[in-house]
Amino acid sequence: MRKEPYALLAPALLLFCGMLIIPMLLVAVLSFYAFNGTIGIIPDFSFGNYITIFSDPYYGEIFLRTAGMALLVTAICLVLGIPETLILARMRAPWRGIFLVMVLGPLLISVVVRTLGWSILMGRQGLINDTLLLLGLVDSPIRLTFTFTGMVIGLVHVMVPFMIISIWATLRKLDPTVEYAGRSLGGSPLTVFRRIIFPQLMPGILSGSIIVFALSASAFATPAILGGRRLKVVATAAYDEFLNSLNWPLGAAIVILLLIANIIIIMGLNRYTERKYRMIFSAGENG
Repeated sequence: MRKEPYALLAPALLLFCGMLIIPMLLVAVLSFYAFNGTIGIIPDFSFGNYITIFSDPYYGEIFLRTAGMALLVTAICLVLGIPETLILARMRAPWRGIFLVMVLGPLLISVVVRTLGWSILMGRQGLINDTLLLLGLVDSPIRLTFTFTGMVIGLVHVMVPFMIISIWATLRKLDPTVEYAGRSLGGSPLTVFRRIIFPQLMPGILSGSIIVFALSASAFATPAILGGRRLKVVATAAYDEFLNSLNWPLGAAIVILLLIANIIIIMGLNRYTERKYRMIFSAGENG
């Protein structure tokens, strides 16, 4: 057995373990400790923090809100990302490059800055409410900040580029003559897309959905700014436990449960999609 590949891989593995595995193991151990408001953290092994989370409807509501938000953001990013990527693929140079830079440009700006921009736009005296009032669509300013809708809008703006990048990478590998062949055999544009293009885009759709869902479920800045203190998600709840209540063991338990839930949902989605589109994924691996 050759040892050179393992020797070349060792620095990356050490960095991965040092930056991710070891800290997560320490957080997992911390989640089993107890906490006392007077004494602080008590190194007494117990499942008390997990029992608290599972037995309290407050935390159940937070986890359900986070899951619903992540799923909705992923679905909207798919609805926006697929046609946008197809339109970009059909553009000619130099317009394709210009519009691709416009789509991916927001990634060069801090998430906090973009979210603060949305909070200004969606304020009671922001551009969105001023426009709706000017057009006569509403009689009074509508509330968008500190709402679930506002959080979803902000996260969609942040996550759409990741979906487009993933689908774009898969779309560039497709043979355009396959689409032309389907059209020449009498297939309508909708039929060709549904039966030829969409299945071949599944690797990109799957990877994009996993990225968007994982980032949305663990997002902190956007929900904290647009959701405020009233609409908590898992990340903001863990932040409050760590820095406000100083209950680090409970915050660590929340983080570990979020990680486990993310892994279960992502692996389930991955297995279902690969099983349904097995031929497409097998062709990609053989190619």
